[in-house]
Amino acid sequence: MSEPIDIIFQDEQLVVVHKPAGALVHRSALDRHAPVVMLQRLRDQLGRHVHPAHRLDRPTSGLLMFAFDRHTAARLGEAFREQRVAKRYLAVVRGIGPEHALLDWSLREEDGRRPKAEQPAMTAATRVRRLDSIELPVQVDRYPQSRYSLMEAVPLTGRRHQIRRHLSRSGHPIIGDAKHGKGVHNRFFRDRLNSDRLLLAAVELGLEHPIDGYWLSLQAPVADDFAALLSRLGWAGHNPPARIKRLEQRPVDEPTSIPPPNTEPS
Repeated sequence: MSEPIDIIFQDEQLVVVHKPAGALVHRSALDRHAPVVMLQRLRDQLGRHVHPAHRLDRPTSGLLMFAFDRHTAARLGEAFREQRVAKRYLAVVRGIGPEHALLDWSLREEDGRRPKAEQPAMTAATRVRRLDSIELPVQVDRYPQSRYSLMEAVPLTGRRHQIRRHLSRSGHPIIGDAKHGKGVHNRFFRDRLNSDRLLLAAVELGLEHPIDGYWLSLQAPVADDFAALLSRLGWAGHNPPARIKRLEQRPVDEPTSIPPPNTEPS
């Protein structure tokens, strides 16, 4: 991964890039020898300091935003924390996912410092929608056929590993998820479909620009390896095209706040 970082959008205050799967956002004690660290790589590429506005898990690819100064970074960080940012992801999951659902199981923080039982459960909500599905005539686990779905996921809160954990708990773990998925299906995709990564990608970001005040809506296709898999499964039509829009206000169809909680996912 020595190629230049793919820049999706850039102005005087911020830059949005396409993060490759496997890249860290910033240097971490968990992996001091990571080959790609977005903060350092982007700083070197642009020749100026950058500040991350939010995070993506290391195995997740897609849209990632940085600010060029601390003031803008603080305003962007506040928007992300207060769920004033619209985010959309694509994920390939095991099984036939729900046509529409609100997954709102509370989640305990996964910070690795305290046992889960000692950590409070926090409100979490993710809207999901099945875009397509396929049944392959291959026995991967105990069934003679294997089913998979392409899901759209819109997180309405920002908990760690939220989309991965919600989909796993719903019975439809994301393919390539070593922690929350199922190894036999991950190995099938690796060995038979040439896909050895987490199949989760951030494809859309929408937020109020911290300086100009217009609504900035960004969309980008998935990475080439993810796109190749979509084509192989007949789902290429769901790969979003590149798009940049500036609007006077946020569209009403871009949810950015948590809805009233349900007892069970609907």
